[in-house]
Amino acid sequence: MKGIKLMRSKRLMYVLTLLLILIAIVYFFFYKKDVWNFGSIRMQQLAPWLESLGLFGKTIGVFLVFLQTLFPFVPFVLVAGANVALFGMKWGFVVNYVMSVVASLVGFIAARYFVHAWVEKKLSSKPTIQQFNRKLETQGFLYILLGRLIPVIPSSAINYGAGVTRITLRHFILGTVIGKLPIIYLESLIAHDLFHFQDYKGRLMILVAIFALLILLGSLFKKRLDSRKHTKKVPPRSRQSG
Repeated sequence: MKGIKLMRSKRLMYVLTLLLILIAIVYFFFYKKDVWNFGSIRMQQLAPWLESLGLFGKTIGVFLVFLQTLFPFVPFVLVAGANVALFGMKWGFVVNYVMSVVASLVGFIAARYFVHAWVEKKLSSKPTIQQFNRKLETQGFLYILLGRLIPVIPSSAINYGAGVTRITLRHFILGTVIGKLPIIYLESLIAHDLFHFQDYKGRLMILVAIFALLILLGSLFKKRLDSRKHTKKVPPRSRQSG
C-alpha cells in the first residue's frame, strides 16, 4: 500500500510540476513579455549582421549550426532563429536539420575512430551518459531515437557517447535522421514565432508548452537512468560500419 501511495504522490507531483510550467509560460507570455526579449533581440541582432554579409553571411549561418551541434556554445534556438531569418522558415529549417544531422554523424565518427580514448575518459565521470550508453548496446536505434526526440542528455553527448559503443552506424543514422526531424522543426518554428511575436503569440505559447513537456519527459527519463545502480562498464565495442 505504501508503494502505491508513493507512486501516486510522485505522479501528482509530476502533474503539478507540468501545470506550474504551463502557468509560468502563460504568465510570461501575456504579462512579462520583456522576459522573452533577450533571446529575441540576440537573434534579431545576429540575423541582420549575417544578412549584411550576403552570401558569406549565409555560409556562416550554415556553419554555425554545424559548429553548435558539435560544441554547443549557444542555445540551438539562437542559431536556428538566425537561419530562419536568413533563409525563411522552409529553407531555414532545412539548413538547420541537414547540418545538425551531418554534424552529429561527424561527431559519432570522430569518437569511434579518432578520439575514442579521450571520449571514454570524459564520459567516465558522467554516470547518466554511461547508463544511456548501456542501453545503446542492446537497443541502439530506439534509444538514439528517444534521445533525439526528448532531451534526456545533451545532443552532443549522444553523438560522442554513441561512438564508443557497439551501436551500428546504420542504427545511429536512422535514429538521428528520424528523431531530429520533429524536434528541429519545433525549435525552428519557435525561433520563427519569436521573430513575429505579435502575429504568432498564441501558437508560440503552445509550441513552448510542447517543448516544456518534452523537457519534463526528458527529466523523468534521466531520473530513471540515474536510479539504475549498475556499476559495470560498457563492454568494449568492435568497430562496425553498419
